Amino acid sequence: MDPQSEGSVFAPSGAGKPEACKTPLEIMFIHHDHVVRRLCVGIFVGVCLEHSGLAQRSLTWQEVRDKFKATNPTLRALEIGIDENKAQEITAYLRPNPDFTLATDGTQIAPYQGVWRPFAGTQVSTTGSYLHERHHKRELRLESAQKGTAVAELQMEDQERTLLFNLRTAFVQTLQQKAVLALARDNLSYYDRLLGISRDRFNAGDISHVDLDRLELQRVQYESDVQTADVNLRTAKIQLLTLLNDRTPVEQFDVTGPFDFSEEVMPLEEFRRIALESRPDLKAAIQSIDKAETDHKLAVANGSTDPTFSAWLTHNPSFNNPFDNNTLGASVSIPLRIFDRNQGEKLRTQEDITRNQRLRDANEAQVYSDVDSAYATLNSNLNLLRPYKTRYLQQAVRIRETISFAYQNGGASLLDFLQAQQDYRTTQLNYLNLIGSYLTAAGQLNLAVGREVIQ
Repeated sequence: MDPQSEGSVFAPSGAGKPEACKTPLEIMFIHHDHVVRRLCVGIFVGVCLEHSGLAQRSLTWQEVRDKFKATNPTLRALEIGIDENKAQEITAYLRPNPDFTLATDGTQIAPYQGVWRPFAGTQVSTTGSYLHERHHKRELRLESAQKGTAVAELQMEDQERTLLFNLRTAFVQTLQQKAVLALARDNLSYYDRLLGISRDRFNAGDISHVDLDRLELQRVQYESDVQTADVNLRTAKIQLLTLLNDRTPVEQFDVTGPFDFSEEVMPLEEFRRIALESRPDLKAAIQSIDKAETDHKLAVANGSTDPTFSAWLTHNPSFNNPFDNNTLGASVSIPLRIFDRNQGEKLRTQEDITRNQRLRDANEAQVYSDVDSAYATLNSNLNLLRPYKTRYLQQAVRIRETISFAYQNGGASLLDFLQAQQDYRTTQLNYLNLIGSYLTAAGQLNLAVGREVIQ
């Protein structure tokens, strides 16, 4: 039996009747059945896409940054290095271990004058000793280790600053290549529409076959632009995924965000002030001076004398007192720091303070240089972008539309038409590249300042 035949359990009643012969109730039931079927198909397709992971989700800059901080292996390794420094703080503050000695002497090993009493004169002695550190050596070691950890944390922030710049650059490149790909596809679509009109004109005898061939040959350039932009976009996504330590297929990964520029920029002095307050490498240089001063104090303390206190208990001694079976003794050992008073380390640490001060000055000069260079580059890009936005883009569109209309109506030559298309393509592409350069320069300025001041 045909499942679609009238009266079948697989088909609603009246499914086999002509539309004019069906009752309103039958028509409503059939339409409802079609809606239900389409809804079920849509749900099935959605579930399949969800389980197969083919659904693409676009990440914002903040989401990309958060994911980078959570998954980047280089950052994870730097954090482990900080934990290692904190472990060294424990070692630095440990007290010296006491010494314990067990000694025996006086055991007779051979008969003498016919007498052999091997254990009668055996002495057993237990000794305990402890080195007492003076002049707060432990506290200074701990302080030096803690300041070393602080320097390491600032250095990690500085490396993170550089890695975030690389991440921001990859993110901007991805947005830029998306915009370039969209432009290339729009240009190809626009050119295909003009080709369709040109073929109609050729069929009508309005243009020659040579002109049509030249127009069709020019399409290769637009196809090449689309393919090149697609490859560049995939490459930018791969670089971004590498920084995120993500194995998501390129087709399922995307980012989103504003691809534009802002004409409002703070004065240079404001950027300099923020950089002096925020740059982690400058903070690390300042902290290194403080650590060097602590190391010098520790070197001075290490030049002092540390006594060793000892005490011992002896069993069965052979002293003059016949009743001193168990005796107690004590001693103190004081090194004589006549020749070695840690002079070399004192001098080295004193020179290290001066060296770190000079490095701090050099680092501060580098901060000013980085900020000034990045600021100049940003302003240069803005000076180029402003006329593009206010004048050149509109002119390119107006010229392309005018020449295209004139060519379609026989008022312009083929050469003028192709040149107008090329000028529009070049102007639009230059504008997108300038925006990309501006956003990269903004990232460079953020890197120079030490935090994101331009989003």
